[in-house]
Amino acid sequence: MRVAIIGSGPAGFYAAEALLKRTDMAVDVDMFDRLPTPYGLVRGGVAPDHQNIKAVTRVYEKTAARPTFRFLGNVRLGRDITVDDLRRHYHQIVYAVGNEADRRLGIPGEGMPRCTPASVFIGWYNGHPDYRHARIDLSVSRVAVVGNGNVAIDAARILLRTPAELEKTDIAAHALEVLRNSQVREVFVLGRRGPMQAAFTAAELKELGEMEDAEPVVAPGELAGCVDAQAADDSPQGKNLKVLHSFAAQQHGAKAKKLHLRFLVSPTEVVADAAGNVAALRLEKNRLEIQSDGSARARGSGEFEVLEVGMVLPAIGFAAEPIEGVPYDEKARVIANEDGRVVDPVSRIVIANEYVVGWARTGPQGLIGSHKGASAHVVAHMIADGAEIAARALPERDAIVALLRGRGVQIVTFNDWKQLDDVEVARGERRDAPRDKIVDVEAMLAVLAPR
Repeated sequence: MRVAIIGSGPAGFYAAEALLKRTDMAVDVDMFDRLPTPYGLVRGGVAPDHQNIKAVTRVYEKTAARPTFRFLGNVRLGRDITVDDLRRHYHQIVYAVGNEADRRLGIPGEGMPRCTPASVFIGWYNGHPDYRHARIDLSVSRVAVVGNGNVAIDAARILLRTPAELEKTDIAAHALEVLRNSQVREVFVLGRRGPMQAAFTAAELKELGEMEDAEPVVAPGELAGCVDAQAADDSPQGKNLKVLHSFAAQQHGAKAKKLHLRFLVSPTEVVADAAGNVAALRLEKNRLEIQSDGSARARGSGEFEVLEVGMVLPAIGFAAEPIEGVPYDEKARVIANEDGRVVDPVSRIVIANEYVVGWARTGPQGLIGSHKGASAHVVAHMIADGAEIAARALPERDAIVALLRGRGVQIVTFNDWKQLDDVEVARGERRDAPRDKIVDVEAMLAVLAPR
């Protein structure tokens, strides 16, 4: 059976691994990515000061080393190749394209300068080619990050790290230069629900207390109504609460920068100054209502406050981008599917031999490791469905390469990527960093051009 996987992030690589490990069926996998570089979110989303998480790429390298695996980078679905092309050349297709769009606040003033989606900020400091030209103005002293997940915590932490902390990471050189001159001294992380509903993890939270020149600040009142830290259970929420209580008990003033963790507030308006830039964020204080299923919903209280900040970074989630020819669920903002099988978004009828894994299937949930089991689950469907279709005759395996080259596409192989990898690592050694990323696709291709 021959399978095309569109996207080379964790979910795509875990699907490839599950397919290539099968002993009951011979499988060839071609993995496509629109960028010349593999690894998706691990390269472009994981914070640069989390090198231990990025080490997971060693597992993906083992998958890529299998003789029945090929990487075809710098190939964009909908531009260089169509879904119909894939259907002709493969028995099955797996969409592993992740969530590349961001969710918006939907409040007045959101589009003004210095109100920037966290996805843009993160892509910018991670050297993602899409965001290399983003204009990030850190000439302000106070920033609001809206959201209570790990993405919000990452953004806040990078804003407050010292240049010495950052320069030993693989942060993009252009971002490091801007952050060296940053005027940011206070960051406010704002959650619409309470501490017990926050989506960040205790490990991420603890890091906030380990920064060189910034300290977390939690006002005791922010934890009012929560169970006592000593009585909190060992659940993720209980662990978070213990860390927050420890922050609330700390004496402050030893470090120059502050990271304020606020709860039960929702932004209702981004307020502009005379020049049209962000001057403040209007917040409504919330109360929690427990639903019949036990979940907690935030409801506005009608009480407002104005938080003076010069920049706003909404970090309230991501969504899949629609791709031409791929069924899209407009409401859920994912590829339309039933348990990983792609379906027509209206009739919900299964589209044979097409599947989806990762965030493009579920929306933005789960840590990187959780995709291994989830992708294997979808692969089990593929094998069950593929027993008969594997007999369908296809063009020669190299026909897809000839098709792309005929269209003028410069395909980047995994060996090509290793060449880019070597160049980036050598560049990074100059500042004692793991790598210094090439952030421009044309510059990447120029490195690989025949001399």
